[in-house]
Amino acid sequence: MLTRHYLANAIRALSMDSVQNANSGHPGAPMGMADIAEVLWNDFLQHDPANPDWLNRDRFVLSNGHASVMLYSLLHLSGYALTIKDLQQFRQLDSLTPGHPEYGHTPGIDTTTGPLGQGLANAVGMAIAERTLASQFNRPGYPVIDHYTYVFMGDGCLMEGISHEACSLAGTLKLGKLIAFYDDNGISIDGKVQGWFTDDTAKRFESYGWHVQDNIDGHDPEALISAIHSARESDKPSLICCKTIIGKGSPNKQGSAGCHGSPLGDEEIRQARESIDWPHPPFSIPEEVYSAWDAKEAGNHRFMTWSRLMAGYTHEYPELSYELQRRSQGKLPEHFPQSIRGYINRLQQDGTDIASRQASLDTLETMAPMLPELLGGSADLAASNLTCWSNANVITGESPGGNYLNYGVREFAMSAIMNGISLHGGYIPYGGTFLVFMDYARNAVRLTALMEQRVIFVYTHDSIGLGEDGPTHQPVEQLTTLRATPNLDTWRPCDAVETAVSWKTSIERHNGPTALVLSRQKLPLQQRELAMLPNIERGGYILSDCDGEAELILIATGSEVALAMEAKSMMPDRKVRVISMPCTSAFDRQEKQYRDYVLPPKAAKTAIEALHPDFWHKYVGTDGCIIGVDRFGKSAPGGALMKHFGFSPEGVVERIRQHFGW
Repeated sequence: MLTRHYLANAIRALSMDSVQNANSGHPGAPMGMADIAEVLWNDFLQHDPANPDWLNRDRFVLSNGHASVMLYSLLHLSGYALTIKDLQQFRQLDSLTPGHPEYGHTPGIDTTTGPLGQGLANAVGMAIAERTLASQFNRPGYPVIDHYTYVFMGDGCLMEGISHEACSLAGTLKLGKLIAFYDDNGISIDGKVQGWFTDDTAKRFESYGWHVQDNIDGHDPEALISAIHSARESDKPSLICCKTIIGKGSPNKQGSAGCHGSPLGDEEIRQARESIDWPHPPFSIPEEVYSAWDAKEAGNHRFMTWSRLMAGYTHEYPELSYELQRRSQGKLPEHFPQSIRGYINRLQQDGTDIASRQASLDTLETMAPMLPELLGGSADLAASNLTCWSNANVITGESPGGNYLNYGVREFAMSAIMNGISLHGGYIPYGGTFLVFMDYARNAVRLTALMEQRVIFVYTHDSIGLGEDGPTHQPVEQLTTLRATPNLDTWRPCDAVETAVSWKTSIERHNGPTALVLSRQKLPLQQRELAMLPNIERGGYILSDCDGEAELILIATGSEVALAMEAKSMMPDRKVRVISMPCTSAFDRQEKQYRDYVLPPKAAKTAIEALHPDFWHKYVGTDGCIIGVDRFGKSAPGGALMKHFGFSPEGVVERIRQHFGW
């Protein structure tokens, strides 16, 4: 008879063999958490290897993503499309088993993890999405959304500050279907954590409002089974603190940092095989072990049971069923493109001079009733970001069925939670903060782009023009950072029309996130023919042209577009073209013929933007002129600051004439 420990030893063997074969990786956590993984995956996890994207599956998040080889071993053993050859290619070029789990790359991976703590925050987002979606769609007798989110995490996840941000909010929201397992082994890369991590983790999470079980033996299956049952019965998020031995089974390295992030070595692996009574060669799993781990039949039964439930639900509630499937597939309502285009056309004809943050709110007021999948929020700045539309329904611990989250002052957690909401499916999340505070959330934004998630980051107070709050709040380098992030579209619109267009493209984009960079100050509505409006979506277009070949091209974004238009009017002796370029990445994707038409290679060019200048060399060339801000700002009224830094029509014209010798 196969014991649970023997089944767990299959994880240990595959993990140490894969790491040794790659001569790279982290065997310690996989070997230490193998017993926890065996109990969870074989007794509790609702999943189907043949349908890894099943909407009602339990989500499994490996927040300590360096333990990826454990997850790959679990996927292989339970029957996912991951072969033993894939494990033998661990950490190799283009393999399905990269060094850290990558969403969309390997079947069965629910999120990309590695930067510690973010997986835990993703899980909070997944649990929010599950709870809110269930509240909106479940009906008596039809719990079509009913699953758990499980998280594995280690000391590093808890030391990272994002864990506090995310778990504090999770407790407040009473996310009862979120269950986290803390791998309490007392070891991190630098050794025993008692020298730098002495928090009382149990009390910490109790103070958040979590259900906490402390000192659970992470190598005792019966204790783990009992703890999971208890967690599932709670209406609070649960933390199971599991006492484990890192590298368990390695006779000379277990319990030490020596097995954390390095291969064990051939001799140590030989001794480990004897220690865990695993006499099989590397990458060899007995058929009876495969049979005991195989989840395909049980997974198919779970999936088919749910499919029958969905069939009944569709019969009883056809409109709800259609809406659930539409949203889970990421499809937009059929009427949305035409409706939003009509709104944009009306804005061009009847719009007024307003701040782009206000234009953003006005667009939300129009879009939100059309898009029930919109799930908004702000990091305690809704009144400044203008992210909360008039009929938004705030999600709370007692009322989960809304469409707006008050994230509190938690920019990092907000961004990572939005990633989890998007990954879960059913929602298009967006959240707001000041542009300068993007730095708090930078790594989560990076992972959004890496995972190609449809998440919308709303960043207001976009330049020194915000004024009196001073250099601590005035962004300089942040826009360059956003634009340098692969797969992230960053829009800085110049008026209400471009703001609405940027929202439209953000909503319609399926393969990546968007950052909307918005002003505090009013921006004048630019005059355009309606036929010009589609060109805005190209990211850069001719806003104002001249007769004949242009001598000078002015490129501007946001509040500086109006400035460029004024500067043009002050140079009647020159043939000047003005380009509005709200989204450089969208412009870069256009065909070369269009790009060369908008920006003729031989024309003199000047870029005007009240942020860091270095980015613009790629458009103006080494001989071009860039009018930007390469130092920190000052505290003063916005208008005075803009003039002080040279952003006045007279200042711009003077800089241009000096640069080109005119």
